[in-house]
Amino acid sequence: MKIVIQRVKSASVSIDGVIKGKINQGFLLLVGVEDADSNFDLDYAVRKIAQMRIFSDEADKMNLSVQDIQGEILSISQFTLYAETKKGNRPSFSATGKPDFAKAMYEKFNDSLAQIVPVKAGVFGADMQVELINDGPVTIILDTKEARKNA
Repeated sequence: MKIVIQRVKSASVSIDGVIKGKINQGFLLLVGVEDADSNFDLDYAVRKIAQMRIFSDEADKMNLSVQDIQGEILSISQFTLYAETKKGNRPSFSATGKPDFAKAMYEKFNDSLAQIVPVKAGVFGADMQVELINDGPVTIILDTKEARKNA
């Protein structure tokens, strides 16, 4: 899984002009799945995201997790994270997970994360408009393939 983690003051996702999900302080996640992903990847990503300490404490040090601040998560499926751009000017998406598998993994990821922190989500495969107020900005890329290699 490839996940872009953005620390936000607020974020929302709309589909056809209707707000589907909206959060206050927390994370906006852009979530990509590949066919090689497994429960290991899912569990690793959930644990890392829930425990990642990138919110400021009273000394203004990044020392608090999304749980510590009682934050929320807005999760958006994002197959384009697996774009291959080596050849030509049009990206290839052949490394992206097959839709049925990717959707199941994305939904399982959201369900697992929701057991720890409140999660709102976009709609898999939908044309979505995402608005956010990036806080910092703080943006981190999590690639579970690295953890899988070392497991």
